[in-house]
Amino acid sequence: MMMICESEKLDDYILELDEVNYSNPIIKAKVEELFNPSQTEIEKVKVAFEFVRDEISHSWDIQGKRVTCIASDVLAYKEGICYAKSNLLASLLRSQGIAAGFCYQRLMLFDTPEKGYCIHALSAVFLKSLNKWVRLDARGNKEGIDAQFAIDEEKLAFPIQEKYDEKDYPVIYVKPNTKTIAVLKKHTDALEMYKNYLPESL
Repeated sequence: MMMICESEKLDDYILELDEVNYSNPIIKAKVEELFNPSQTEIEKVKVAFEFVRDEISHSWDIQGKRVTCIASDVLAYKEGICYAKSNLLASLLRSQGIAAGFCYQRLMLFDTPEKGYCIHALSAVFLKSLNKWVRLDARGNKEGIDAQFAIDEEKLAFPIQEKYDEKDYPVIYVKPNTKTIAVLKKHTDALEMYKNYLPESL
């Protein structure tokens, strides 16, 4: 799929945002732990991606009720849904001057169209050394889901099933979608939110 950048300025994709708060002390401490000067850009992206994918639990997978949103809270509580996890991954990467944006898919919420749809968040990262954007999905692996760090051929969590009206949105956004942030801020029970209130389209 041809990706479309919302902004032509790469610097826009390293800006600190309310939700991508990499100046926060807890983010800074994790950055010190994850990264070192000897790592290449690609190594840093892989380390950050695998940390968020594997060490931050997806709320639905653990049936956790806590709702997290801003990157520092996601890291502090080590849980969140895809919207929250993409905020954390962007925060870690942007702290290193690595451009990271937000991408979305429209997916069936569960296993049939009758059970509804949701917007799913993933990340796009610009690899300067290769002069290309790659999409990565740090939602967390489990049985049936095997997202990996991949440069040449995407290995995302969810293949799009067009016959069920699922879709890939091609835009790489500078900021998280306002609908996704609004739903996180409005709710206090992640399971109730996940089942009933996730946005269905951008």
